[in-house]
Amino acid sequence: MLQACLNGGRRRDYHPTLPLSADELAADARAVVAAGAEQIHLHVRGAASKESLHPDDVTSTLAAVRQAVPGVPIGLSTGWWIPPKGRARQEHIRAWQALPDYVSINLIEEDSAEVIDLALSKGIGVEAGIWSAADAERFIAHPGASRCLRVLIEINEQDLPVAMASYRAVVDVLNRAGNHLPRLLHGSNATMWHFYREALARGLDARIGLEDDKHLPSGQVAEGNAALIRAARALAA
Repeated sequence: MLQACLNGGRRRDYHPTLPLSADELAADARAVVAAGAEQIHLHVRGAASKESLHPDDVTSTLAAVRQAVPGVPIGLSTGWWIPPKGRARQEHIRAWQALPDYVSINLIEEDSAEVIDLALSKGIGVEAGIWSAADAERFIAHPGASRCLRVLIEINEQDLPVAMASYRAVVDVLNRAGNHLPRLLHGSNATMWHFYREALARGLDARIGLEDDKHLPSGQVAEGNAALIRAARALAA
């Protein structure tokens, strides 16, 4: 499965076509699906293009994107840093009426177990975001781990040997625990394409998009998310 990560927490000065508004996200979702993406991951934006988990912003964004790409699974970030930040953001998630197909929850965050339970109680799929072996240990200890949608192995280290060591350590923990959930592997910035190729080699799910990097495999800056997805599909072929 190839997921398109449309925007993340980046700002417009990162790339001129970075989608922020609900309408921009909808148009970009349509473009990446046409280019070969099978799922969408996005960060909802509210007033002044700031990240948001407010029920009104979530509702309007999901409505626009689902109209653009009906039937395509859509996931949202629940990052600790998103206003109102920390545990307070759980009240926004609890109040959601329009529900995404899945959410990404970072195990490094101190309330990750609570947010996993909250998402599962609302019938929302959970991508368990694992950045390290310690995160993996926390995840496999969670009683609801087996009910999650997938493991999201997120490698943040930029030095490649260090990044590969971190990835292998995560995999070792999951394998020892007998965790057989689907795994999505991705890097960021300097390692995005390396870990995309690793995902292809290992038969893992992957993601590509401006949240993770703006460069094509050639090193050129891509025109936008659709160009990145086309490049990913070309490598897979």
